[in-house]
Amino acid sequence: MLYDVVSAVYNGGYRIKLTFDDGKKGIVDFSEYLSKGGVFDRFKDIEFFKKFSINDELGTITWQNAIDLAPEQLYAKATGNPLPKWMEV
Repeated sequence: MLYDVVSAVYNGGYRIKLTFDDGKKGIVDFSEYLSKGGVFDRFKDIEFFKKFSINDELGTITWQNAIDLAPEQLYAKATGNPLPKWMEV
């Protein structure tokens, strides 16, 4: 089952508190993306990072509708639940 992000609140540093449509909540630390490069280089500007929004169509958070992460990834990180089998590598 897939869950959409319904609330996202900046929680200091590179952390965002997420709430999903099943009521589960958790904090995701995005600092690991600072070393990934590419589009994630923009996260090095903390002011850019803080300007996320929820994209209701995608069910996830986005940055200027240019950067987003799969809601399944966010759910797994926020709740500690495993990724769906189809996403495992």
